[in-house]
Amino acid sequence: MTDLRAVRAVLLAGGEGRRMGPLGTGRLKPLVPYGGTCRLIDFSLANARASGLSEVLLLSQYEERLLMDDLHLMWNTAPGFRVRFGPYDDAYRGPDLPARLPRRTWPLERGTADALIRKAPYVFTEGTEQVLVLHADHVYRYDYRPLIEGHRASGAALTIAYQRIEPRWVHLFGMVRFDGGGRLTEFTEKPDNPTSDLVFAAFCVFDAAVLRRYLTALEGTGWQHDISRDVIPAMLAAGEHIRGHEVRGHWEDIGTVERYHRAHLALAAGPAPELARMPRTLRPSVGRSWVAEAPGVRASVIASDLVNDGVVADSVLFPGVRIGAGARVRRSVVLPGAVIPPGADIEAAVVLEDGHIQHVAEGVSA
Repeated sequence: MTDLRAVRAVLLAGGEGRRMGPLGTGRLKPLVPYGGTCRLIDFSLANARASGLSEVLLLSQYEERLLMDDLHLMWNTAPGFRVRFGPYDDAYRGPDLPARLPRRTWPLERGTADALIRKAPYVFTEGTEQVLVLHADHVYRYDYRPLIEGHRASGAALTIAYQRIEPRWVHLFGMVRFDGGGRLTEFTEKPDNPTSDLVFAAFCVFDAAVLRRYLTALEGTGWQHDISRDVIPAMLAAGEHIRGHEVRGHWEDIGTVERYHRAHLALAAGPAPELARMPRTLRPSVGRSWVAEAPGVRASVIASDLVNDGVVADSVLFPGVRIGAGARVRRSVVLPGAVIPPGADIEAAVVLEDGHIQHVAEGVSA
């Protein structure tokens, strides 16, 4: 059994969701609903809990009170696992939400590496030997224990998770290359002309002392305050031992509404194991299923409380959805509680909770 007591898991969740248009307006990107069952942030938290980690440290900035309140009520109600909030943790010790929070006395974080620096006393705690870095906008189920075990066995300064993807999408990610012994030889963030089909899967495990040393060295320089653009390239340039750990199976980076829509269409395309393995944080008592063919429904993920007086095809519908008489919903995502009016014809769109229709340009490589 993997001993995880020396591992500090940190969850980067500072996104505003501006690239997601109306879907991200007025809501935190980590709390964007996904797959008919949960929110984006729930994947990394569910993975951490299932991997045997007892806690995860949240590193947030934008509307952090709203995010902390939500995660405290959702994830801190059962024993054995807890989301920690660093300088705000004392305010969330009881089951209720705090009346007020301590005043922020540190500057706003300017990037993912900056978030580690600002919360360094809570990241680099006594006894912490490895830092597991996670993100809040990736869709995947994964056991982090083999990654941690492999990292320890290799003696590496850093072990990064990577995945092989279609070459046409590599320019959207951090491209990586390895030598025959599995050591990292190249790391290029969003390359103009990709030369590899391997990409950084945005979670990794650092040797804590090495990570802290590079953060200290970079602070105050003309850097971009980013793990992928600064910390990893600096470690690679210095000849640090960096290894790769391949991620097999379903993994999605949800950065834009186009990718959000495309991922849902893939979910609606057929009975995939991903649906059964998704976290159930949105109305968990309501059943979900993929339906190949039924009255008014074809090839769609629907909730058991769906009221459907129209036709739904190739779509994902969250709980509480109502489809009016004669309405048609095709190749779309319908968020919790949305009401589709009678006679509506909706195609290639995300329907928000208030009924607003956000059309999506299909085929966009963004």
